[in-house]
Amino acid sequence: MDKDTVAAIAGARSLEELYSVFAATRYTAGWHKKKPSLWASPTTEFRPLHWRYREGKLALDRAGEWIGTELAERRNLLMFNPVGDNDYDTTPTLVAAYQMIKPGEHARAHRHTPNALRLILDAEPGVFTVVDGVKLSMLPGDVVLTPGWTWHSHYNEGGANAYWIDFLDVPLVQRLEPMFYEQHPVEVQEVLSEPKESKLAFSRAWTKATLAGLPAAANGVKRLLLPKDSMPSMSLYFLGMASGASTGSLRNSASHIYAVVEGRGRARLGDAAVSWERGDVFTAPCWAPVEIEAAEDSLVFQVTDEPLLRMLGLYREQA
Repeated sequence: MDKDTVAAIAGARSLEELYSVFAATRYTAGWHKKKPSLWASPTTEFRPLHWRYREGKLALDRAGEWIGTELAERRNLLMFNPVGDNDYDTTPTLVAAYQMIKPGEHARAHRHTPNALRLILDAEPGVFTVVDGVKLSMLPGDVVLTPGWTWHSHYNEGGANAYWIDFLDVPLVQRLEPMFYEQHPVEVQEVLSEPKESKLAFSRAWTKATLAGLPAAANGVKRLLLPKDSMPSMSLYFLGMASGASTGSLRNSASHIYAVVEGRGRARLGDAAVSWERGDVFTAPCWAPVEIEAAEDSLVFQVTDEPLLRMLGLYREQA
């Protein structure tokens, strides 16, 4: 605090003048804040929303008529929540995007501090990701992880367009600010190994076989937590739902993104009711009630920042 500031504070003739001095010197009177800093329960501008795969797939096909990988390093369609000028974040900590890669294309290798993963929707044999030199196939229903700061690139050596959903914790890293990004010095990453199994990949066959061995809860839902030793900001689940099964109304302080692997059904998202089918995405931000019901046998993938909230002691739930 310099002499001019001291003089301005000492010379203030009213509380309003004092507030002006505070503002000019980067102070805020705690009793005179523009908005409360504490409130009784979570409040967020982020809304529960629903995106349809049939729309996203068509949009990528049309964009693919003009946009190649030489113009867009990743040809993806971000699912954003219309909060202020936001055109990126799906939730305050997570983003989801539909991505498409054409036959013969590859998305060049890069790495970044945010964690990322892919849920494959449509792909023929010959579609794969390389993570730090490890080649991982990408078939419908597979999940492929690319933990933060791993080199990763995508290839389509099949005969048809490939589609998947990206999930990343980029919004979290942007808010915390330790964002780092690099392009690989070589455009085509060298394949060093092609293992039959990897801790970075979960095949649809493995998921369904594992779910088959789990008991269903009283509501008819089986819940499988994918085992992983990286990406601590998020948990990944598969929900195996028999026809007619319902999660019941769920409400907690975490943010969640759901993607439909197979089946169809309905969801109550806050005050809105939606019908979902394969490839659709819907989201439940912090403290938004959500209830998912299957109209036929269904498999639903869930990405949530719940472990982040638990690590910080901020996780709460309400039945």
